[in-house]
Amino acid sequence: TITATPTFAFPTVTVNKQAHCRYGPSVAFLHAADLYPGDTGSVNGRFEYSGWLYIKFDKLKYYCWVAPSVVDVVGDVSTLYYTEPDLQSVGYSDYPPPQNISAVRNGDEVTISWDQVEMTTDHDRGYLIIAFVCQDGNYLWWTDSYPDQYSTSYTVRDEEGCAQPSSGKLYTVEKHGFSEPAIIPWPAP
Repeated sequence: TITATPTFAFPTVTVNKQAHCRYGPSVAFLHAADLYPGDTGSVNGRFEYSGWLYIKFDKLKYYCWVAPSVVDVVGDVSTLYYTEPDLQSVGYSDYPPPQNISAVRNGDEVTISWDQVEMTTDHDRGYLIIAFVCQDGNYLWWTDSYPDQYSTSYTVRDEEGCAQPSSGKLYTVEKHGFSEPAIIPWPAP
């Protein structure tokens, strides 16, 4: 006799409001596609720190990330593996990562600064920071993006009191994708 082997059923989604699909699991990442109510797809992964879902929409040939609030899910996403965004597989970048990065602590604030990466106006999408910071005793995944190449510093609250050290990466962002990451030399509290 033949015994049937159960196959895993990936959760499915239907978009419940107009939204954006992105190349990473927060609004700080580049826009990947427009979504409209009724668009459907299947969930292939989830992000550990933001709850965003990694989805292959039926109308697209690639995967992208969406906030769980913009889709109705059928199935159990908690059964899915955590997925990490791979920014180097998204398009391409003709621009280098930012250079001469510094991070200076003033009490519970860290100010990150870098040299401007000159981009054409058409390509310019600014910069992306992905960091882990300590706030109120919690070790938090944190992202922020900049609209253009002229914003070259940012200040974030980062306190002592977490078991792991804070850290971060900085990317140049252009309309085609992301540069290689540059490590932020994070100052200890």
